[in-house]
Amino acid sequence: MASVDVDEYVSTQLPPQHQAIVGVVRKLVAETAPDANEVISRGSPAWKATNILAIISRSKTHITLAFARGAEFEDSHGLLEGVGKTTRHVKLKNPDAVNADALRDYIRQALALDKG
Repeated sequence: MASVDVDEYVSTQLPPQHQAIVGVVRKLVAETAPDANEVISRGSPAWKATNILAIISRSKTHITLAFARGAEFEDSHGLLEGVGKTTRHVKLKNPDAVNADALRDYIRQALALDKG
């Protein structure tokens, strides 16, 4: 479910190239997890079901999409980065290069872990 707060964050806090990437991610999450709510968590856009599923952070060169329980995912796509005990992330640098199938899979896994 889209959020006015996230709309404002995207339009005021991100450069145009990052706005496009976040737009792709928002569309994928809305399609794959329609009951997840967009929220601002720790100052950044995030998606929440029972718990936070994923959160976005920005850098100068890319957007990072971090999955709260990503360390528990099966990563058949080989895109997840990170070494912590819980989260894993994907760096997104170009809206046209986003691997939509991989992100849908990660979102589904995040939902399954959240429910179970």
